[in-house]
Amino acid sequence: MKEYERIRYEIPEPGIARVVLDRDEKRNAQDKKMLYEINDAFNQACWDDDIKVIVLASDGKDFSSGHELGVSFNSPMGDPIGTWGGSRSPGAEGVLGTEQEIFVNLCWRWRNIPKPMIAQVQGRVIAGGLMLVWPCDLIVASDDAKFSDPTVAFGLNGHEFFVHVWELGARRAKELLFTGGSISAEEAHAIGMVTRVVPREDLESATMELARTIAQQPMIGLKLAKQAVNQSQDAQGIWTAVQAGYSLHLAAHTHAMVVHGGKPIDRDGKRKIRELSGAAQP
Repeated sequence: MKEYERIRYEIPEPGIARVVLDRDEKRNAQDKKMLYEINDAFNQACWDDDIKVIVLASDGKDFSSGHELGVSFNSPMGDPIGTWGGSRSPGAEGVLGTEQEIFVNLCWRWRNIPKPMIAQVQGRVIAGGLMLVWPCDLIVASDDAKFSDPTVAFGLNGHEFFVHVWELGARRAKELLFTGGSISAEEAHAIGMVTRVVPREDLESATMELARTIAQQPMIGLKLAKQAVNQSQDAQGIWTAVQAGYSLHLAAHTHAMVVHGGKPIDRDGKRKIRELSGAAQP
């Protein structure tokens, strides 16, 4: 079994794989190493024909405080999953190459993994944290979970995997983005974003119970059912919307580079998002 530094790969019982974020000291902030390790772990679960359900979980108080601030995501690690390239180029070209690969392509790839995927979430799920849970098919949340995308404080239109309208509905998506506020687990359940809400102490057992029930179904049926639902969203234009949202995101980066001396994000924006999220990031 492959060794990981930022995550753990577990098989808690037959038919179920668990990928666990293991950076509690940084509230599971994501750097490029973590993202590629998550991708490798998902591959490992997909290639194991004995695995029928994949659970994405995390250690600690918060599921994920998002992308780690103050670190570079340029120069993708390992083998790129896309063909765009250009991550080492200067200016907007480098930002486009990096984020298209590490954020958009990874999220879309995970969304289309043919095996059922369950996100097990607790505490804060901020911006890039949503980019981990939204590609999953089901979300089981603890009653203290809060979901937010405060990236408008950066001068952005939202995080890179722009599926907000499908997850929240148009008006709730606008309110979340405009205010930088958060959505509780109960509200997320009411609008259909979250599958189940359980007490914090029951989160793991409830998630495993759901995974266990799903794992009793034939794999071919699970794969085809997932594909049918995803294709319904595809017919509604979800991939086109993701690409359009990312194009606006890149325009915001380009603006910030001009206004703030060549950096894609200004310091004030970073300070604001730390204040909104309460995340312990550098």
